[in-house]
Amino acid sequence: MPELQPVMLAISGPLLAVGGVFLALLLLVFLAVFLRYFSLWIQCKTTRTGIDLIDLVMMGFRRVDSTAIVKARVMAVQSGISKLYPDITTKALESHYMAKGNVLKVIQALIAATRAQIPLDWQTAAAIDLAGRDILQAVQTSVYPKVIDCPDPKQGPDATLSAVCGDGIELRARARVTVKTDLKQLVGGATEETVIARVGLGIVQAIGKQSSYKIVLESPELISQEVLDLGLGKQTAFEIVSVDIADIDVGDNIGARLQADTAEAVTRVAQARAEQQRANMVAREQEMSARVQENRAKVVLAEAEIPKAVAEALAEGRLGLMDYYELSNVQADTRMRSSIAGDPGNSRAG
Repeated sequence: MPELQPVMLAISGPLLAVGGVFLALLLLVFLAVFLRYFSLWIQCKTTRTGIDLIDLVMMGFRRVDSTAIVKARVMAVQSGISKLYPDITTKALESHYMAKGNVLKVIQALIAATRAQIPLDWQTAAAIDLAGRDILQAVQTSVYPKVIDCPDPKQGPDATLSAVCGDGIELRARARVTVKTDLKQLVGGATEETVIARVGLGIVQAIGKQSSYKIVLESPELISQEVLDLGLGKQTAFEIVSVDIADIDVGDNIGARLQADTAEAVTRVAQARAEQQRANMVAREQEMSARVQENRAKVVLAEAEIPKAVAEALAEGRLGLMDYYELSNVQADTRMRSSIAGDPGNSRAG
């Protein structure tokens, strides 16, 4: 069909042009991808990490930092921990990265733990990292123990632990606690603040058990040993290696102060009781004075009946005139004697 050849030639020309452009675009995309991941791919090939170019491209699609994954994988392979922990695969590293974990710190922690012969596996290290703990620092603390000041330096440079011995003398101490990380308790274990609080409580308790402050000053290691025997590191992220008394000073005589306060309190109670008794006696005196006045009033009333009785006796003839005069003379004599003696009660008689 010769008449179709021009038509086919007319159609094939644009198709070939479009195909050429498409192939050129594919080639450009391939070159861009190849140039982007070429250095990582060469690094993977030379270190035998098992990561291909297609894996690197897929990491880009999944928005995974391929540089971090390759670096972590290379570290695992070159250090030999990939043979000890077969679960450290590229997929596991990607999963940990997408879970917002720090793959480089986890691999570095595993390498450090392996070199120090500290039991630690990939799953535990990844879990500790995802829990928000610094796994690398934890392993470093396990290798090189950390020293914690007790009490906490945040309380001030002059902060001390105050404890009282059996003899009442106050001792002010500072301690330095050497701890190393317990990786098994790192997730869910108590932090440094708990260790400081427990050690402080243990030191106060140990000092309080001593009968004299001189024993503590002579042998401060007794306090350290007793604190260690309490097992204060339980349920914490640390294992207590040693407790050393860094400084200890003699404070106040708390026992004497308490005794003085007790004596003062007893004195106040005695004074209050004496004041109560005095008040009772004053009230009793006032009561007796009132009764005296009452009895005097009764005497006056009784004396007022005497003239009436005398008058009635005279009227009825039971008392003579001479008897009345004799009675009057006796009364006058009695008043005179009373006035001389200074008795106001008898001076009023008659």
